[in-house]
Amino acid sequence: MNIGVLGAGQLGRMLALAGYPLANRFTFLDTTGHPSAGIGEVMIDTDRKHLETFLEKVDLVTYEFEHLPVSLVQAIEEHKPVHPSSEAIRVCQNRAEEKALFDRLAIPTPAYRLVDSAEALEAAARELGTPVVAKSVTEGYDGKGQAVIRDPAEASDAWRSINHPRLIVEAFVDFVREVSIIAVRGRDGAVAFYPMAENVHVDGILRYSVAPMPDLDDAIQQTADGYIRALLDELDYVGVLTLELFQTRDGGLLANEMAPRVHNSGHWTMDGAVTSQFENHLRAIQGLPLGDTAARAPTCMVNVIGREGEAADILAIEDAHLHRYDKGERPGRKLAHVNLVAPTVDALLEKVRACAALLPDAPPPRFSFE
Repeated sequence: MNIGVLGAGQLGRMLALAGYPLANRFTFLDTTGHPSAGIGEVMIDTDRKHLETFLEKVDLVTYEFEHLPVSLVQAIEEHKPVHPSSEAIRVCQNRAEEKALFDRLAIPTPAYRLVDSAEALEAAARELGTPVVAKSVTEGYDGKGQAVIRDPAEASDAWRSINHPRLIVEAFVDFVREVSIIAVRGRDGAVAFYPMAENVHVDGILRYSVAPMPDLDDAIQQTADGYIRALLDELDYVGVLTLELFQTRDGGLLANEMAPRVHNSGHWTMDGAVTSQFENHLRAIQGLPLGDTAARAPTCMVNVIGREGEAADILAIEDAHLHRYDKGERPGRKLAHVNLVAPTVDALLEKVRACAALLPDAPPPRFSFE
């Protein structure tokens, strides 16, 4: 089967690497003009002149990032199966639509307001109580398109800096940690859940993900499973879905946002789970049985951002697995990740600290369960 992938970055690259053992072939449609997959057949199409040729080559279509024109995905759906659907992209591209979906499914979120002016932003900051975070309703990821407001008087400056006609304003949450739940739903409606991961972000960029979380109560995992299952069923979803959440001090979970694709916080599954998120996504969209999502051992994913360390030094760490994206170094750019696997959590934390010391500018790893 030739699988068409919208986007040609590292997530598409890892999908292809997982799909070759299944005899899949891959054709990437890059709409940015800057592909980096370095694998399969890449078609650059910034003006939709090659869409017909792309569709002739592929049997079905998926995507590796959600910042795509919804109209493009809808046009493709008229000719070939697309998993996940354009409806998943439409909802995830708009934070207001996403929050409305969470509300409808009784998935709790931080308190929020929608605003369309600097004055309304200031009023929302006063009503919710500062600090608040203001985000553009559309666009923006990895910390872009948002601002923290610590005093309502800062609203005008925040409005200008974000420069978007509509914002969502969220109350700050007194959370213990940021977590994510990744699940996969097949074409037959079967669902499998991965163990939740604890995620450490610095400046809005994910730096570390640990799974399974050693101190996680089974009831909290089951609550997260219920939330993401509701989303999967409501959207009649096929493929991997990610839901990012805050865990509060009382053990509750508040949904932050969802991503309709394989996800950075699931990279640990490549070496730490029985079946990776990438293989399971491909199984799901092709109508194959889902693979086991259990963790093999405590695992930590370490993102390599901006500058790479020496590969030989990293691989000298026992049970370290380096996944490079074949990208040039640039501040803030995701260049690679390292998966570290260990028999115990204490042994894993030693490896994580050793690995971080080998990566330029890597922040010190700190987890809530230490």
